[in-house]
Amino acid sequence: MHNILTLSARELAARVSRRELTAEAVTRAYIEQIQACEPSVKAWQFFDADMALQSARALDRHSHSSNALLRGVPVGVKDLMDTVDMPTSYGSPIYAQHLPRFDAACVAACRDAGMVVLGKTVTTEFATFNPGVTCNPRAPADAPRTPGGSSSGSAAAVAANMVPLALGTQTAGSIVRPASYCGVIGYKPTHGTLPLAGVKPLAPSLDTIGAFARSVDDAAFFVGALTRVNLDPQRQSALRVGICRTAHWDLASDDARCVLEHSARQLEKAGAHVHDLVLPASCDALTQAQIQIMAYEAAAAFAPERQREAGKFSLAFSQLLALGESLNGADFAAAQLLVIAARQALDAVFESIDVLLAPSAEGEAPAGLGATGNPIFNRFWTLLGNPCVHVPAGTGVHGMPVGVTVIGPRWADSLTLRAAHTLELSLR
Repeated sequence: MHNILTLSARELAARVSRRELTAEAVTRAYIEQIQACEPSVKAWQFFDADMALQSARALDRHSHSSNALLRGVPVGVKDLMDTVDMPTSYGSPIYAQHLPRFDAACVAACRDAGMVVLGKTVTTEFATFNPGVTCNPRAPADAPRTPGGSSSGSAAAVAANMVPLALGTQTAGSIVRPASYCGVIGYKPTHGTLPLAGVKPLAPSLDTIGAFARSVDDAAFFVGALTRVNLDPQRQSALRVGICRTAHWDLASDDARCVLEHSARQLEKAGAHVHDLVLPASCDALTQAQIQIMAYEAAAAFAPERQREAGKFSLAFSQLLALGESLNGADFAAAQLLVIAARQALDAVFESIDVLLAPSAEGEAPAGLGATGNPIFNRFWTLLGNPCVHVPAGTGVHGMPVGVTVIGPRWADSLTLRAAHTLELSLR
């Protein structure tokens, strides 16, 4: 049973499709792992072993479809995404025991692909900054560290091997940063790759659905199956890589700096052409633009809850909405125009390179569970909508994971994943 946990998602799907494994056997193996790890990690907002087994048995009874590329593969779903058969609370007491009438589109796609939805993973409040209960499984129990946010449970569940794949969302740094802190692959596709229908909106021009996995190949296989796009990340030689330390390099720890340099050198050994790159001046104000756009859109999105249930907001969420309410339409338009100019400038940069390599976070996961860490190295990539893949690349002074982000041109997700896969292989 435990050998199942060592198989990639691609191999699990292949073996279930060939009837060498049953979906029930795979699900049982992961249920056992959840039952062993969940008391200390607390990654799951909702988990029902019997429900998961019923889903797996139904898959085993039905004839195999050629479209079910992920048949029998368990998945964790961030509790920001509607599920028709499980409560969806969006990380807020306002929606305690809320039961949606339909699945989110991305969840429906998972079921269409033959996946077993194991349960709902913990999210921070409305995917913002007020942390949940999840602990980082890479940290000692007597010295807890944040798993990051807002996709806390999804990152921690994959890191603890409680599920091979999990869905997350990113509006600022909510996929890349938890992936960095927990030491797993985090893939934020080009904005709009996966549909947002049925996902609680925070800032629709920024909100992006993505994936957590144990390997780049699994992340590519997962999202590729859901979108009907071939994202096969086979190794590519002679990549042109720009090292982008960003305008926030002074906030990078020694650990983050060392890991970035080491990753660059390993890519060179793998045949890549690597050189330093400074972003165009039009990108300098992007972090503040992302903060303004996120706050402005959140204030609009949560006007109904603010009018009726504002007393149940955390202080952090109330402050975010207050910032948004202090901005006007002209501020929002100015920020969006800045984004348009920055995208054009970055598109020009990608004419001479294939991908960028940048820090994923300031360094190791911060100690304690009172905050989710700083998304400073993620905000502008999310704002611009570029595909990002976090790759674990080493450990810091406290033995916690540290990694880097591979960033590619918009809609060049396959290229970005191939570069990330090359880096992943070079680090082994």
